[in-house]
Amino acid sequence: MSIVITGNPGVGKHTITHEIAKNLELSIIDINETAKVEGLLEKNKNTNDVDTTKLKKVLEGKISEKNIVVGHLAPYVLEKNKVKIMIVLRRSPYDLITVYKERKYSDEKSRENTGSEILGIIAHDAINEFQEKVFQVNTSEKNIQEVVEKVMNIISGDKCDEEVDWLELVTKNNDLKKFFVD
Repeated sequence: MSIVITGNPGVGKHTITHEIAKNLELSIIDINETAKVEGLLEKNKNTNDVDTTKLKKVLEGKISEKNIVVGHLAPYVLEKNKVKIMIVLRRSPYDLITVYKERKYSDEKSRENTGSEILGIIAHDAINEFQEKVFQVNTSEKNIQEVVEKVMNIISGDKCDEEVDWLELVTKNNDLKKFFVD
């Protein structure tokens, strides 16, 4: 069974995964890279679509205790019996706007991803599928080492889940239109 790091683009998945892999001497299975290598990505406007059914089959044979899995598609392409623990990294949508501008995301792609983070779609889907194996970590206002320490504590048995609710924050700031209306 594997440790899994997931979350929306820009939350720090790969950065944190590399640190955890180094600390625990694990190899990394990058879901997006696997999809690319296996020829499962299909270009669709500004995004790449993935055949999740085929990807799920490919990943099933690759996962072991000696690796850590990373990718935003984790809740959709992994089997519960292959996952030891799933950590969903979360980040403020206000921070993500800056990240997406730096990555030169289109306005549409930026809105889709910040909207997904605000609504907690990946966290919801992960919890729905993997229940007690899922823990959220807010990466906003924390440095890499703080996040790594938090994740390592969760992996080692300190099951401290962070409650993350960006919808409440965005609503309180009266910014729903900023994130959800074109």
